[in-house]
Amino acid sequence: MRTGARRWVRYAVGTAAFAVLAWVWHFGTRQSGGLTPMQERRAIPDLVMTELNGGEWRLADHRGEVVVVNYWASWCGPCWEETPGLVRVAQKLAPQGLAVVGVAMDEGGTANVREFVEKFQVPYPVTLPPHLSQMAYGMMGLPTTVLVDRQGRVAKTYVGAVRQADLEEDAGQLLAEH
Repeated sequence: MRTGARRWVRYAVGTAAFAVLAWVWHFGTRQSGGLTPMQERRAIPDLVMTELNGGEWRLADHRGEVVVVNYWASWCGPCWEETPGLVRVAQKLAPQGLAVVGVAMDEGGTANVREFVEKFQVPYPVTLPPHLSQMAYGMMGLPTTVLVDRQGRVAKTYVGAVRQADLEEDAGQLLAEH
């Protein structure tokens, strides 16, 4: 085979491989759907955390709302990736009864957390876990996002960056529940 023909074959194979990977990434990483059936959902313990601004955030104050609890850290690459989508979902669905809270798992002060919040113009409360909290030890990784129904029960947990469309679809389903 001539050099030019080999180059075109390699190009075609490379293009096909890229197309397959793009398809798998787009459709294979979809996280929406699969909410835990209502009768199987378990209550989340009441969360009480200190807000970055010094106030107190309580899950119990949000009973009757669908709540997104997003555990993240300023050093976490996937957290940087997902935050713009979380901000958009929070802004879009808040009028329908969605509450979002960010839980910064950073250690060693709040300077990096504040910088992250300012960079992404995070409109929802950002909290810090209680001192000596065991939260970080029970997680599979960061980010972790917990979707809580109007009755305070866990409907879904996402481990890794959640895509905006998936979170919006799942939160929409919970907002439609009665």
